[in-house]
Amino acid sequence: MLVAAAIAMILLAFALPLVVRSEHVPPEDPVSPTQHLEDRKAAIYENLRDLQAEFQMSKMSAADYAESKRELQKELAGVLAGIEEAGDGGHA
Repeated sequence: MLVAAAIAMILLAFALPLVVRSEHVPPEDPVSPTQHLEDRKAAIYENLRDLQAEFQMSKMSAADYAESKRELQKELAGVLAGIEEAGDGGHA
């Protein structure tokens, strides 16, 4: 009985791809050319919020906070420029 069930499962596994047609599969969502930049922008904003919270809880010095914030803002400026450039179709 167990062997018959195993054989049936194997046959089903091989037969299923023959039955499913491409029109039954939903189309993939188009990927935005700037999605990776949007994801990075969101991560930077989250990092800035975390940084500010850590500074307010006195977990870091004012100098460390200022340096880290400056680096994140510099990276954010580059990401925003990349998003804007892609939005313009790459035309400067």
